[in-house]
Amino acid sequence: MNLNLDAEKQITYDAIVVGTGISGGWAAKELTEHGLKTLVLERGRSVRHVEDYPTATKDPWQLPNGGMVPMEEMKFYPVQSRTTWINQGNKHWWTNDLENPYNEIKPFDWIRGYHEGGRSLMWGKQTYRLSPVDFEANAKDGFGVDWPIRYEDIAPWYDHVESFIGVSGRVEGLPQLPDGKFLPPMELNCVEEHFRDQVADKFNGRKVTIGRVAHLTAPLPHDPSRGVCQSRNLCDRGCPYGAYFSSNASTLPWAAKTGNMTLRPHSIVHSIIYDEKLNQAVGVRVLDAQTREELEFYAKVIFLNASTLGSTYILLNTISSRFPNGLGNGSDQLGRNLMDHHYRAGANGKIDGFLDKYYFGRRPNGIYIPRFRNIGSDKQKTFVRGYGYQGGAGREGWWRGTQEMKLGNDLKEAMKDPGGWTMGMSGFGECLPYESNRVTLNKDKKDAFGLPTLNIDAEWKENEKAMREDYKNSAAEMLEAAGFKDVTTYDNPDNIGLGIHEMGTARMGRDPKTSVLNKWNQVHEAPNVFVTDGACMTSSACQNPSLTYMALTARAANHAVEEMKKGNIR
Repeated sequence: MNLNLDAEKQITYDAIVVGTGISGGWAAKELTEHGLKTLVLERGRSVRHVEDYPTATKDPWQLPNGGMVPMEEMKFYPVQSRTTWINQGNKHWWTNDLENPYNEIKPFDWIRGYHEGGRSLMWGKQTYRLSPVDFEANAKDGFGVDWPIRYEDIAPWYDHVESFIGVSGRVEGLPQLPDGKFLPPMELNCVEEHFRDQVADKFNGRKVTIGRVAHLTAPLPHDPSRGVCQSRNLCDRGCPYGAYFSSNASTLPWAAKTGNMTLRPHSIVHSIIYDEKLNQAVGVRVLDAQTREELEFYAKVIFLNASTLGSTYILLNTISSRFPNGLGNGSDQLGRNLMDHHYRAGANGKIDGFLDKYYFGRRPNGIYIPRFRNIGSDKQKTFVRGYGYQGGAGREGWWRGTQEMKLGNDLKEAMKDPGGWTMGMSGFGECLPYESNRVTLNKDKKDAFGLPTLNIDAEWKENEKAMREDYKNSAAEMLEAAGFKDVTTYDNPDNIGLGIHEMGTARMGRDPKTSVLNKWNQVHEAPNVFVTDGACMTSSACQNPSLTYMALTARAANHAVEEMKKGNIR
């Protein structure tokens, strides 16, 4: 990695990228490949691919405390622990909440990873395109503002990103879930195949497919450094094979190979430098997290990829006489329209038979059922937009022994063979863009670095609640129709934020009076500042959004380079 700890001595660059996660890595790759000398700033520590994945190859018995994190350590993670996912294998990725507080006006679960690679090391790898329906939804039903682009504008960039990162999936020909450039799909197991066939037979317009994931199921000819997925399902520790896409395994090394990247960790960007005489942004202000030194770096173009709320924080905290309420906030839309996906509601069931069949490995993927609500002739009266499902089937394992009323040899005999087949599925629902779901700056409460914090005031509203009830019941309906028994629904209420798909707050739009960014992700009022992470989203759709962030970033970077060549950005 081109790590330059003396970067403060070299303060002027062609481009600055703030953040090294999914979109920041892409900004770094695209800009450096176009020849721009690019400073990449990461607020957290450096993480080297493979070398800094301390638990990647450890067996379960090698982790202390049976993999559980002691209570004295968990006190640092009062918010991150709401996921219930923190363990000895992945605890090194989670943000210390005590050092990085925020203010919950209403409950909001802000799940973060402050280190090089960000949440690209922690994500679920579900990789879906938004569809023409999604880009047209706001205009058609009147919620939010119209996207300034359509599917046709971003489709070539979806191609570009998928071809580089490697996405496994099956071609299905569905207009609401466009196909992409796929590697061979992972396999459904026998019960999932049975469920797929039964759903296709009994429900017109519903499709069960294998999840589309950024896991290599075949070698990438252009990148032999990345290996094929080994079906270990230990992804949250960091993959030593590079089999799933992360900035650390993919885009950042590619940027480093150009010789045009300077990557500086421990660099907290807290505001942008705006020159009122030039009427443009000229750089960023940085607090060194280790020395607490204040630094300034300068560039012709700035890409904010600090995460949805991180990028919006930087804009809100950039105050001047020209922008008293934050850079680019003439519309008063900066911080508004915060969205996420709601989930953790669905159904489970058991099925008889298939006891002579099992499956190989621990597939890091499951089924996907694309949206079928409010498409075509399906019109719902209680809610707009729609949802998809994620889930899967498997055989019960040894853990069922905790409920067995047996002891000694009888217990051992009962546990020798796997148990019966079960299947579960959870909905992932769209959230509408509401102006009242917003974040604001709190200058009175400071974090561990003496910087202002965010107030977060957001909640699920009636449309999301009605949708949630529908996808819970529809899940049970499909399982029962497919012959499953003991079908039960569940609804484990989740706060907004827990989907870890927070987006919005600096939306794209056609009119500077109602949006923050234009169709190229440029801040309307500061066109050499680009925001291409989740903050830019105008609606949430119901698909996992990371692929869209990557495609928008590549598209915006290409546009930035073209504008610099034309002299429109100087």
